[in-house]
Amino acid sequence: MKHLLSIEALTRDEIYDVLDLAETLKASRGHHEFLPLAGQCWALIFSKSSTRTRVSFEVGIRELGGSVMFLSATDIQLGRGEPIEDTARVMGRMLDGAVIRTFLQSDVETFAQYSRIPTVNALTDDEHPCQILADLQTIRERMGSLEGRSVCFVGDGACNVAASWIWAAAKLDLELRIAAPAGFQPSDTLLERARRTGQILVFEDPNEAARGVDVLYTDVWVSMGKELEAAERMASLAKYQINDALVELATPGALVMHCLPAYRGKEITAETFEAHAETLFDQAENRLHAQKAILQLIAHRA
Repeated sequence: MKHLLSIEALTRDEIYDVLDLAETLKASRGHHEFLPLAGQCWALIFSKSSTRTRVSFEVGIRELGGSVMFLSATDIQLGRGEPIEDTARVMGRMLDGAVIRTFLQSDVETFAQYSRIPTVNALTDDEHPCQILADLQTIRERMGSLEGRSVCFVGDGACNVAASWIWAAAKLDLELRIAAPAGFQPSDTLLERARRTGQILVFEDPNEAARGVDVLYTDVWVSMGKELEAAERMASLAKYQINDALVELATPGALVMHCLPAYRGKEITAETFEAHAETLFDQAENRLHAQKAILQLIAHRA
């Protein structure tokens, strides 16, 4: 694995390589004998704000022996219109790797191509691969195995997190149910490509979608960059909420997951959130361990 650009680009074996190593790194945290990023300097290049992503990558790079610099769009010439190709070629001569959180998927892919250094997609409008790898780690920890599991994504089924879940289902042969209103469902093109190898079902009725599943999953209704659509989105998605009644329809002991930040009373009720807080914050913590595994697997070694 040279880069981590998308779940779509990963093989089943590569996903399990990340999950297996993440489990090992989590168990051995604080007692690392192998520091694969020792002597390396990595950049976090963020055009979108973050809490979990920034903290987990900065901590993870340092725990693996590397040093890290944070660069927002206003810190570098990208914010003034320099082509991504030129930024990439400069940074590729000075850095050992880059973690990019931005809008366009093509920018991350172009950076990887022109920089020729290991590159991690820390979120684009198309995919959020690091989040889904941490989610898979959490499900495996909590349920013992991913085999035969079913996941119900409730809310904006056309967002980047849902898209990465679609590819995870396709790669791992999970059953994924997406509960979303018309206009917020995955594109037919994406579904057609992913359904060749995965079990992806789309529902307008969240109750039907949630019945008997192992995992209920949601994300914010108004993603970054969609703020001008906030009123329309909240009206359209009001019935697509994870609450105690929806949890009752799932398998007994089903996991409730949210990639955070969570807006209580919107995509999830405060009561349901607090009842499942242990899982939700395990999920958040696992961003650190999954990303350390990614970094170790793609790092150039002397």
